[in-house]
Amino acid sequence: MATQTLTDLSRYIYGTTRLGDDSIPFADRVAIARAAIQAGGWIHTSHQYGDALKVLRAAFDEDRSAVPNATFKIGWSSVEEVAGQVDLHLEALGIPSMAVGQLCPGGALADDIRNGGPSIEGLARLKGQGLVGRYVMEVWPWTSDVVLDAIQNGHAKGLIDGFIFYLNPLQRFVTNEVWDLLLAEDISIVAMRTVSGGDVHAIAGNENAPAYLRGRAAQVAPIFDRSGIASWTEFAARYSLGFSQVRATVGATSRAEGLAEFLRATRDAQPLPGDIVDEILELQRAWSDEHDREAAPWSM
Repeated sequence: MATQTLTDLSRYIYGTTRLGDDSIPFADRVAIARAAIQAGGWIHTSHQYGDALKVLRAAFDEDRSAVPNATFKIGWSSVEEVAGQVDLHLEALGIPSMAVGQLCPGGALADDIRNGGPSIEGLARLKGQGLVGRYVMEVWPWTSDVVLDAIQNGHAKGLIDGFIFYLNPLQRFVTNEVWDLLLAEDISIVAMRTVSGGDVHAIAGNENAPAYLRGRAAQVAPIFDRSGIASWTEFAARYSLGFSQVRATVGATSRAEGLAEFLRATRDAQPLPGDIVDEILELQRAWSDEHDREAAPWSM
């Protein structure tokens, strides 16, 4: 398994889920995309995000000399499907290759990565052809066993350059065993969902938020309040980026103020005090064993 990889990522990666929200005027979405690009960082996108690729294409076409590096979600159950996803994204944006493919394997493809099957050669071939620079593999609690086997059996070595999953004070979406292995082996991580969807106090009081998330927010809110840190965004960014293995955090916004806040929070982010980190880590270990590892797919 490759270690110390993905060191060229920007610490904040602009997530484009909100670019697909057609309730926001198209021109406004292009404008925020342009602002994110001009900030000089990476972006994260997918054809699954409504018409986000159309918005990005318009933003890219305004200045083709400044097309940013990006991570693209690609999958699903075969090398042929992955190749089709690669072609779809490259054609939609008018670019020759993707810097990083966020590999979302299922079915036979996941089995091959886990067991060393022929799909590994096919995925490596896409790299060799220059279509995909590197792969980060998406992980969920219900797919953590695939990752554990792939790393321990050596099948991820030379193919997967890191792993990407929800990582913030309220969500650490890998099992304890995978988390421990990633840290012990110094394997690169990309953290998704920087603020877990909003301010911790707002989440705790939101009756429409999932019950598990409201409960976690209620537990973490006093820790945040005691920290004296000015904003939840800063607190959350410093938490995830405080792990040396975490190369970047992905956060989405459609507002210029939100983008500015993410950029401020991640610029020269310093780790949280050790006692705060330890308190959150203890909570996350309990959450993982008591809830996450038994969670049904896509229930979180």
